[in-house]
Amino acid sequence: MAGTKAGGRKAASTNKTKYGKDFYAEIGRKGGKNGHTGGFAANPELAKIAGAKGGRISKRGKAKKTA
Repeated sequence: MAGTKAGGRKAASTNKTKYGKDFYAEIGRKGGKNGHTGGFAANPELAKIAGAKGGRISKRGKAKKTA
């Protein structure tokens, strides 16, 4: 039954049976490898530019509609 502790244990047991004992360790390993590959942490100059743009846009106020 999904959404209960017992259901979670049953699903974990099924996954380990199907995919091996290290199923969850493997998922964690893949996520850890992919988690540090880019974004603003890799390019501080890009983060600085984006932050400046966001600051300007948030101070402008509502957009005016023209008819």
